[in-house]
Amino acid sequence: MVKDILTKGGYNVVGEAENGLVAVQKYSELKPDLITLDITMPEMDGIQ
Repeated sequence: MVKDILTKGGYNVVGEAENGLVAVQKYSELKPDLITLDITMPEMDGIQ
């Protein structure tokens, strides 16, 4: 749902992660300008 909204708004979604640890790895690899996080992600939440 968030991906669709961002794409329709002209943003290029370069990655998705199934949990917080993978999100941190992808951030290190992709170096995006903007990230969105769910604060209740498994393994590591969006606040940690």
